[in-house]
Amino acid sequence: MSEDAHKKSWPSKGAKVLGNAESAVLTLIGFVLVILALLMLESAVMAVVHATQEGKIREEAIEILDSVLLVMMTMEIVYTVAISLEAHALVAEPFLIIGAIAAIRRMLVITATSTKDEHTDPAVFRNTLIELALLALIVITMALSIYTLKRASILRAAPLPEHDPEPSPKPEH
Repeated sequence: MSEDAHKKSWPSKGAKVLGNAESAVLTLIGFVLVILALLMLESAVMAVVHATQEGKIREEAIEILDSVLLVMMTMEIVYTVAISLEAHALVAEPFLIIGAIAAIRRMLVITATSTKDEHTDPAVFRNTLIELALLALIVITMALSIYTLKRASILRAAPLPEHDPEPSPKPEH
């Protein structure tokens, strides 16, 4: 083997080893996240059962909804890890979806709990409204970003139209 071939193969072998290590770590992360999501879902189901038995669904609904949305976010992260594992590339769209879910989750919790705070202190209520406005802006921005990414991928995948320039008109004599 020539010295040039040996030099080229070493980085290639190193990249392969690091790629395999990345795959192993991402796989373990995915398994841990799935276990975490299952445990959180089990906890949310138990909370529903207890709240139903005690007749406290209305009081516990926000906590249960918060838990279920956290499970959704965790599973979106699992999906993102799976995409990263398969593509060996960072894909932005799943992260944007996770961010949108997180913002919506926070908006729901704030909205549901703000009825207690709105009559106590006007400053707290004003800060709550500002936070809700910022979260809404984040959701809109992320939705537009997702739309833009999807639109860009459609445009990249579309075949380019053949350019057939119009023949120039012949001058009349």
